[in-house]
Amino acid sequence: MSVTEPLQRRVNAAFFSLVLVLTTALVSRCEAEKAFPVPLVELTVTASAYNSLHGQGAGNDHALAAWGDRLKPGMQAVAVSRDLISMGLTHNAEVTIEGLPGVWRVKDKMHRRWKRKIDIYMGEDLQAAREWGRRKIKIRFPRSPK
Repeated sequence: MSVTEPLQRRVNAAFFSLVLVLTTALVSRCEAEKAFPVPLVELTVTASAYNSLHGQGAGNDHALAAWGDRLKPGMQAVAVSRDLISMGLTHNAEVTIEGLPGVWRVKDKMHRRWKRKIDIYMGEDLQAAREWGRRKIKIRFPRSPK
């Protein structure tokens, strides 16, 4: 005695098998990415601090960054020298800074004369910027894909 399976049941089974195979492939790819995460670049740079106060920076709007972002006190933002942009610290790239908590975002760029330098945005707190001064620190950021 032969039993015939309805066509819809066979289509459903084939679809389920396809979904299972694709899900397995996706999970395996995610696991592989966890095993080989994006490598971090660690650099020693000179770090100074800056504010968005009248009289600092060029132009009338002292809170306007080079990429067009509006800086607000409390933001964890940095400006980077142009050589660091070519290393992967482009607009909105995330960077960790030795001695400072959290993740900082690249929101501004510096004049071409600076090399291996970052400026840490300190809102309108002039005293904090002066206390920071200028120092050598290590920064870490994900290597940009080539």
